[in-house]
Amino acid sequence: MRESAVMNRPRWVLLVLVLLALGSAALFLTLGARGGWGFVLAFRGGRLLALATVAFAVAVSTVLFQTVTENRILTPSVMGFDSLFVLVQTALVFALGQGALVSLGPIPRFALNVAVMTGFSLLLFRWLFLRETHSLHRLVLVGIVLGILFRSLSNFLQRILDPNAFQVLQDTLFASFSRADVSLLGVSLVLIAAASLVLLRIGHRFDVLTLGRSHAISLGLDHHRTVMTILLCVSVLVAVSTALVGPVTFFGLLVASLARALVGDSRHRFVLPAAVLLAIVTLVGGQTILERVFRFDTALSIIVEFLGGLVFLVLVLRGAAR
Repeated sequence: MRESAVMNRPRWVLLVLVLLALGSAALFLTLGARGGWGFVLAFRGGRLLALATVAFAVAVSTVLFQTVTENRILTPSVMGFDSLFVLVQTALVFALGQGALVSLGPIPRFALNVAVMTGFSLLLFRWLFLRETHSLHRLVLVGIVLGILFRSLSNFLQRILDPNAFQVLQDTLFASFSRADVSLLGVSLVLIAAASLVLLRIGHRFDVLTLGRSHAISLGLDHHRTVMTILLCVSVLVAVSTALVGPVTFFGLLVASLARALVGDSRHRFVLPAAVLLAIVTLVGGQTILERVFRFDTALSIIVEFLGGLVFLVLVLRGAAR
């Protein structure tokens, strides 16, 4: 009887998370709504879809990045994505002036951010994995070093910027879940759908990767090709989410760790949907509470990053790093 309850725990957790996600979405769409429902649902529906898109991209990319690196305290941000995003925005303002971010338009700026970050990951992965003897540890180390380099270049350019241009730049460098541009949803969904289809086709290999490189190869898995495919899809997901709402460091770590703790099962068919649902509940529910209940305009990203940072410290202190 007890064994049966343990086996059903992931399914019960997923069911509860689905109900919480649906409840959060319903409250986000209807709570405090005034005026015509046609306008309200269309306006809030677009924002809801943007939050769900970011939640999906961050959760899936973090869980799979931890799978291929065999480390549960790492996130894709260690590869320098966040620092590269800041450097691109800073370089645009430095080269073209403070009006560059506005005059360039949302879609060209989005395309530029996604192209630069995905191109960076392609070059990095191809260079480091040109020989199969190169390890993931070297990939992570190089990503950390490049992140420091990008951050240093950004700080240097920001120090010699015009004060007015620096103020305009600062508004774009903080993650904001309330200002996601819904006009970018179309191209974002296409990119995420393409990456998701690729991941879906190789989804049966994820659990094999958790056994470790040597065991996966002994079981007949093409480890090098599988890891490369996953990292490229992760880079697309991270690039899209960062270009939509800005850099987030610990949010993925927060939902991935909570998902594993709640389902009590390391299989990806449970962990991945649980992480996505938790991310949706956190973003949609948190944004609803901040906007409709407490009625103050603060940044949800600050609270999420604070909680994620605490989870990171707890994992480090408990020796979760391997």
